[in-house]
Amino acid sequence: MPTVSRTFTVEPGPGVVIPYLADFGHAEQWDPGTERTYTLEQLAGDRVVLVGRNDTATSTETIEVRSSGAGSSVTYTNELQFNGVAKLAAPLSKLVFEKLGNDTERRLTEALNGLAR
Repeated sequence: MPTVSRTFTVEPGPGVVIPYLADFGHAEQWDPGTERTYTLEQLAGDRVVLVGRNDTATSTETIEVRSSGAGSSVTYTNELQFNGVAKLAAPLSKLVFEKLGNDTERRLTEALNGLAR
């Protein structure tokens, strides 16, 4: 199962970041691979877990937000589990998944920092 994880800092504090992330309606602003039906699976303290499903894969996105100075430290982890014959692509998908992780980090940082303005 391919997994990608990134940790980065953003300007707004957790009180702004967590509610924003828990509302997946904002995802198209930061998630370059939004082609699944997502549900909020967990919202507890500093942790948001979103699960996206479609015919070929299940994506579990865990986002942990902690105070960091005047802003937040965000750890984004995405675990992708392929379904059916798509499982055959899992070994080859790591490079694509890493690029998606980089794109998500960039876009999520931009979206969250935009909340501070």
